[in-house]
Amino acid sequence: MTAIESQPGVSDYSQLRDVYSEPLPRASQKVLDHLDAHCRRFIEMSPFCVISSTGADGRADASPRGDPPGFVKVVDRHTLLLPDRPGNNQVDTMQNILNHPVVGLLFLVPGMNETLRVCGSAEIVTDEQVLAPLSVSSRAPKSGLKITVKDAFLHCGRALLRSRLWDPEVQIDRSSYPTYGQVLAEQIAGADAEAIDRDEQNANREKLY
Repeated sequence: MTAIESQPGVSDYSQLRDVYSEPLPRASQKVLDHLDAHCRRFIEMSPFCVISSTGADGRADASPRGDPPGFVKVVDRHTLLLPDRPGNNQVDTMQNILNHPVVGLLFLVPGMNETLRVCGSAEIVTDEQVLAPLSVSSRAPKSGLKITVKDAFLHCGRALLRSRLWDPEVQIDRSSYPTYGQVLAEQIAGADAEAIDRDEQNANREKLY
């Protein structure tokens, strides 16, 4: 038996508070039920976010989304539009939303250590007029997510400071990790690493939008 297996875990709130002291009042006071001017500006500056969702079976998922800054459109104080760009057609997030339409968003801005967290309910939209403003290079997405904001708040920068995420000095030499194709070739029987990498290069060049 390992040391982890031999130790009982935290199973209720009181045990959790035995480990952690009570939060400062501002931790809850900062949570808004809308997007104020600062939230809107952060989203307008952000070229990248992660969207989390949960399937009907309780399986959690987190998916990266990226585009030019401001690709997530702020419609009003309570509404966001997130485009769905071409991908692998797995549509995990959308399938989850059909069953459990609650999502979380984490927005990042290069050079900023703070992040913006937003949660709310989502629905899939395919109306061409609604999606037209989300076009890039005159190509509108096939669909998007209309997100009704329930909570929004700025998250402190300690996680990014600890990770040194934006520090060029800690960027790896890409050759120190296998290519996408090489990884998949070891995970999928019969897969061809060179063919996968070639397909990915073509898709990245020709099928981003």
